[in-house]
Amino acid sequence: MRRFAVIGLGRFGQKLAVALAMSGAEVIAIDKDRELVELLRDQVTHAVRLDSTDEEALKAQDIADVDVAIVGIGQGTGQGFESGVLTVVNLRQMGVKQIYARAESLIAGEVFSKIGATEVIYPEIESAQRWAYRLITPQIEDKIDIAPGYSLARIEAPPTFDGKTVMDLQLRQKYNVNLVLVKRGERRKGKKTDKEPIINIPTGDTVIYQDDILMVAGSDADLANLPQE
Repeated sequence: MRRFAVIGLGRFGQKLAVALAMSGAEVIAIDKDRELVELLRDQVTHAVRLDSTDEEALKAQDIADVDVAIVGIGQGTGQGFESGVLTVVNLRQMGVKQIYARAESLIAGEVFSKIGATEVIYPEIESAQRWAYRLITPQIEDKIDIAPGYSLARIEAPPTFDGKTVMDLQLRQKYNVNLVLVKRGERRKGKKTDKEPIINIPTGDTVIYQDDILMVAGSDADLANLPQE
């Protein structure tokens, strides 16, 4: 079982700690605020009140032995940012191999990277970007980022795709995206013409119907150009 330390129990830290615990991980939740610690005491493996800028206090809780530490201290004030920086430095000196730091700005993120954070999380920026993309591309129901600027997206086949084969649609030639998988829509389930509800190796002869779910991969820009109707 992987061990996580979530340091800073604001909205981001609380949700992350609970989500990790619900997934079966061992989670140590840490904050200076007694009320926040008490709030999570029954939802994580261990919740403790301490000052994460104190290296000895962290060592006393065996934080050096965790697999991953996430520093989610709020940075609304200069003191919060300073506490985050000192906490990352402490974790680095203690030998924690994976340190994720939450940053509220790109400048803060650069600082965390330079002092030893393995990766920087930008929840506010990333959330805004996801919503912007979702509003601009309503045809894309969900997507998984697989590399900067490239995603695996889930879309419902539009009416213009109905009854056409993969060869007819020419997704790669017209839109520069690759069709990875087809899941038959509700109206096609049980049809004699469909042996399987999921086609994980679509061929040129595979027929697409209007309510089929398509998994397609490509750049975010190319995915945005897929038709909505």
